[in-house]
Amino acid sequence: MLNRREFLAVSAAAAAAGSTRLPIKKALYLSMLPEKLSLADRFQLARNCGFEEIELPTMEDQKQAEEAKKAAEKTGLRIHSVMNQAHWDFPLSSADAAVVAKSMKGMETSLRNAHFWGAETVLLVPAVVNPQTSYKDAWTRSQAQIRKLIPLAQELRVIIAVEEVWNKFLLSPLEFAQYVDEFKSPWVKAYLDVGNLLFYGYPQDWIRTLGKRIVKLHFKDFRWSWKTMKTEFVNLREGDVDWKEVHKALAEVGYKGTATAELDSGDEAYLRDVAKRMDLILSGA
Repeated sequence: MLNRREFLAVSAAAAAAGSTRLPIKKALYLSMLPEKLSLADRFQLARNCGFEEIELPTMEDQKQAEEAKKAAEKTGLRIHSVMNQAHWDFPLSSADAAVVAKSMKGMETSLRNAHFWGAETVLLVPAVVNPQTSYKDAWTRSQAQIRKLIPLAQELRVIIAVEEVWNKFLLSPLEFAQYVDEFKSPWVKAYLDVGNLLFYGYPQDWIRTLGKRIVKLHFKDFRWSWKTMKTEFVNLREGDVDWKEVHKALAEVGYKGTATAELDSGDEAYLRDVAKRMDLILSGA
């Protein structure tokens, strides 16, 4: 966590750059909140720590989905996105029809969750390249299935937001842009994870290349060493992400959506610290 001296220093820098505070809402993913608490108490804790929105996983149980909706209404912590849960074990790019069917059912549930909660997007890992699935097949198979989902997305007015998550697919910003553009649909856009991109380049480059295609952001930080070949996810502003350049790029493309922290879980002090770190990033400090 930031110590007092560090926090005062960066807070002063943020105040000096106050006019550059990006119009981006702070959110967190549900798993960052203590599991021992009820859903309503978790939502309230996030709200108390300075978060405005939350991203939830797919919920097949309607009672659980209703509980989440009530928690959002009670606390004012808006559910802005759904993280689809059926795309890793059951990828749309699989050659197995039964696997694809399960993946499609999961996406349909996620889209209906989003509509029920008033969320704008469902995060989708579109394909997984592996020894059984070539890059070309991953591209064509996943696009074919996503096209089948677009009518439901349009009906529910929920955007399918595809993300790169070390799935050996969409390995450059140019490919990512092409993949999204080929749908020719406002209901398919990009979900950009800033930390994930360090393996393939520089987040600011991806932001500028994808531009208006970006509908949501994940914030996490990542550190690796060529010398030791060790990699690890770390707290925001403690890794290799150049957050000042990320801030500049987001300002240039005019992004005005939500940034969701996707980090480890922790207590209230930890969560307040994460919220402060996000404020500093969004202020260009």
